[in-house]
Amino acid sequence: MGCKDKSAKNGQETTTETVQKEKTEELYQSKVLTEFKGFPSGIEGPAVDGNNILYAVNYGKPGTIGQVTEDGKASLFVTLPEGSIGNGIRFNSSGDMLIADYTMHNILKVDMATKEISVFAHNDQMNQPNDIAIADNDILFASDPDWKNSKGQLWRIDTEGKFTLLEANMGTTNGVEVSPDNTLLYVNESVQRNVWVYDLSLEGNISNKRLLIKFDDFGMDGMRTDNQGNLYITRHGKGTIVKVSPKGEILQEITLAGKTPSNIAFGGEDGKTAFLTLQDNGNIETFKVEHPGREFQMRKN
Repeated sequence: MGCKDKSAKNGQETTTETVQKEKTEELYQSKVLTEFKGFPSGIEGPAVDGNNILYAVNYGKPGTIGQVTEDGKASLFVTLPEGSIGNGIRFNSSGDMLIADYTMHNILKVDMATKEISVFAHNDQMNQPNDIAIADNDILFASDPDWKNSKGQLWRIDTEGKFTLLEANMGTTNGVEVSPDNTLLYVNESVQRNVWVYDLSLEGNISNKRLLIKFDDFGMDGMRTDNQGNLYITRHGKGTIVKVSPKGEILQEITLAGKTPSNIAFGGEDGKTAFLTLQDNGNIETFKVEHPGREFQMRKN
């Protein structure tokens, strides 16, 4: 008769070991959340608010913001002003939604209670605000790619909406993110396949630029950190998400159903659910991770 506690005699796994193994196997297994082609090919900018509702740009048609329930039901949240098309989305400490409006060179602000949309910041000197990141003190950072010429810039937007150019003459800047302790800023260059990291001051100044990791193939788009400082990078064209340590080591590569992930966000009740926007399939995929995302940590602070 076997032991009821499944002790490790004769090579048997303990019950604890079995449960831990099963939990580990559930991690990083992507599954489809929303319906195929529910969003057009411009689906981007996933972000989760304080009520654990997921949002993404371009629901049904360009120039909209869609919202998604936990069971994958998508619906229209707001329509942006005429001519505006969103890209990255972030939430500030007051719970306002901030949207990179790349066609009109704006950062838009949405009052989540009234759905009133206003221009928080505007800059005609930008090619476009593409992806945005936000520090705990509400300072924003925006990537600004010039796709035609494979160049890009990096901007800071302060809490009053003032723009400061942090670096010009970069590669094709795209994904941008802040470390969980707000001391590092990450920026990737899609065409050049570089991920750069800077030291970040409380005032939003950058210094000590160095290369975190360089890939030999495929592009990159959005990226986010977890609360341990690991960076999750979308591999556009490869159909994977790469988890990279703060030292630049590849820890995990997660295969998706779609081939062109555009961005990633974290949410769920414990902050350990990753949401991926897929441009080729026009939908959202999801998988579980070990540590809560930084976004979740910010909402809890």
